[in-house]
Amino acid sequence: MNKNNYCVIMAGGVGSRFWPISRTQKPKQFLDILGTGKSLLQQTYSRFARVCPPENIYIVTSEMYEKQVAEQLPEMDKRQILGEPARRNTAPCIAYSNLKIKAKNPDANIVVAPSDHLILDETKFVDVIEKSFEFVSKNDSLLTLGINPTRPETGYGYIQIEDTKPANFKYLNRVKSFTEKPNRETAEKFLESGEFVWNSGIFIWSLKSINKAFDNLLPEIAEIFSNTNDVSTTEKELNFVKTAYAECKNISIDNGIMEHAENVFVYPTEFGWSDLGTWDSLYELSEKDEDANAFNTKNVFTYDTKNTLINVPKEKLVVVEGLDGYIIAESDNILMITKRDNEKKIREFVKDVEGEKGSEFV
Repeated sequence: MNKNNYCVIMAGGVGSRFWPISRTQKPKQFLDILGTGKSLLQQTYSRFARVCPPENIYIVTSEMYEKQVAEQLPEMDKRQILGEPARRNTAPCIAYSNLKIKAKNPDANIVVAPSDHLILDETKFVDVIEKSFEFVSKNDSLLTLGINPTRPETGYGYIQIEDTKPANFKYLNRVKSFTEKPNRETAEKFLESGEFVWNSGIFIWSLKSINKAFDNLLPEIAEIFSNTNDVSTTEKELNFVKTAYAECKNISIDNGIMEHAENVFVYPTEFGWSDLGTWDSLYELSEKDEDANAFNTKNVFTYDTKNTLINVPKEKLVVVEGLDGYIIAESDNILMITKRDNEKKIREFVKDVEGEKGSEFV
């Protein structure tokens, strides 16, 4: 295994779109949403341990989740768990991990990935990551994985690709543009054109290339995370991070760098990927009965009900009649029933519940 291969797993999100199962105190990355016996974070760690030495895997999370990360991954050295004192989006998160890696290995090649994605074909995924490492180790380029789209999905970002391909890496394309989550009509046009792939949010680059991009496009953040002496001891690092995050602006790596850099390439591929960002994405992945209903338990009786997702405690007996296209989810005495088409309102529900009932309910 190449000692220059590093991985950064981003695990700081609160997963509010999966409420009420995903809660602030224990968001979805720490849950076994798919019933596999492992949390999404544990699955992600195991996946990347196939391509990176375990000592080269870092997890960036909120300070409030450091203990949960350590409990779920006891094999990790706690110095590889990077706690953020505030949420500042993905650019500061990546800059912080870059500084830690630079202190250890300036020649590192890095894959950055969210902690809560589903990958069905892990063998194919590992092959894609290994080929991606080979490319970035030989080219001053930033690479992202693009998923070949199968439907006009409005919940994902899109990447427009050019025909231009780098020499000796004909499976890659230069990126023409990025588009945030489009409306249905635009998504249908993207799909018809054949020029677009879904943005997976998984990035691969050399440490030198991404740091150069920070210098050029986000110089203020680059300056804050420039001195490896700031993380030379645990005490220094704790003090430094508090100051650094107080000074950092809130910006994503997509908006800050990827959309503006001129050396961005995409690897169009497929390996059974889903970002598991919403209840509807879980519905799409779940096995369904003859009425297109999906359940997480056998204790469900349905009558004149179709296209509905039911996710409740497995000991709960549920009887449903007369629904079409709904989400029924229960956790810790919170029950939510909403139309699948309206699931974007879940964040509104969470905000209202917090305002009326308090933060312990969210």
